[in-house]
Amino acid sequence: MTDRGALAGSIVRRLRDAGHTAYFAGGCVRDRLLGREPQDYDVATSAPPEVVRKLFARTVPVGMQFGVVLVLLGDERVEVATFRADDAYIDGRRPSAVHFGTPEDDAQRRDFTINAMYLDPLTDEVIDFVGGRADLAAGVIRAIGDAGARIAEDRLRMLRAVRLAARFGFTIDPGTHVAIRAAAPTVTDMAAERIGDEIVKILTEGNARRGFELLDETGLLAVVLPEIAAMHGVEQSPDYHPEGDVWVHTLLLLEQLPAGVAETLALGALLHDVGKPRCAAVRDGRITFWQHDVLGAEMAVAICQRLRRSRESWERTAYLVRNHLRLVQAPAMRLSTLKRLLAEDGFEELLALVRIDALASNRDLQYVEFCERKRAELRETVRPPRLLGGDDLLAAGYPRGPLIGRILRAIDDAQLEGEVATRDEAMALVRHRFPPGDGHRD
Repeated sequence: MTDRGALAGSIVRRLRDAGHTAYFAGGCVRDRLLGREPQDYDVATSAPPEVVRKLFARTVPVGMQFGVVLVLLGDERVEVATFRADDAYIDGRRPSAVHFGTPEDDAQRRDFTINAMYLDPLTDEVIDFVGGRADLAAGVIRAIGDAGARIAEDRLRMLRAVRLAARFGFTIDPGTHVAIRAAAPTVTDMAAERIGDEIVKILTEGNARRGFELLDETGLLAVVLPEIAAMHGVEQSPDYHPEGDVWVHTLLLLEQLPAGVAETLALGALLHDVGKPRCAAVRDGRITFWQHDVLGAEMAVAICQRLRRSRESWERTAYLVRNHLRLVQAPAMRLSTLKRLLAEDGFEELLALVRIDALASNRDLQYVEFCERKRAELRETVRPPRLLGGDDLLAAGYPRGPLIGRILRAIDDAQLEGEVATRDEAMALVRHRFPPGDGHRD
């Protein structure tokens, strides 16, 4: 057991010593039974929240009305929740009231059977009231009791079922699947950031392709990401895309995303061709998608903002979408232009995206490999220190304004091309190309 698990175990022991029932609960039990290290440990107990707060020196009352207290031990925090039963959910997220109860009551209110087991960390005994252990062994995501009722209580459970099935390679129980399809149109009746968080988790926890296939099969994709559902049936030129339509191509990219991949690269893979359905046309007998990268970048921003991703996330995602075709031009670029490309913030992710894009189509990696070679060859000169700054130009008599920016760009280009290497050479170039007294024309 990890240090975090040992700390959670010490909380259970303290609660037991005070005369209360206490177990590990939920996802940490599932993960341990699967042989995976839990990311978090949760404790469920018969102790009321006010008693939990008295038993531990440092606590945070994150949801006293729901019986939830965070216990702080060193730098770690463990959620401790009182066994409870819930009344009706009136907002699709929270119960109208809760009643503290028994472990069995507590299990019945949870989402899926594999998430509703308890573990006694002192004896390793598994307490299972809902058949979770059998479903875990069978690889099934099954809602507890009436699947429709569980979904109505919290619509996020639809996306969570897809995420768990994808992450573990499980199937969704047929009854639960039917209930999700029926309720799919209501999935947006909750905070957009909750939807965005689940979509990103599906993309980054591994098995993203299976996750999006399940989103499609359950009808959730058309509601949450209609721009991705629109990729179905959008044909592509077979010489560049022998794999099939835009949907198939996108799935092949998602298939290459490892668990733990950066959110921005994952979103870039999902959205790199999002503009194609709107740009599709036939010109001279060929299928074209003129400027789908430009439109796609605009759409990517709108989608990321709709999913409440951070500015940093949507700006980088848009950069990837806008530039995913750009490496094709790299061999013909001027040296200064190529160096600027290689030095761009985000280029590493762009290179990774272009690689998986090629592997998901005609497998032509020549442009990727060219950039990789040049990056290795030019590593020392891609980001050289600037020879002159704006203050130097002002001191030399050049006026403030746009001209300063044009001159600095010209110096940078000359430096990247290897034409100048010292301050004196840079100033000589400036005086030659921007001589004082000629109106300062470029």
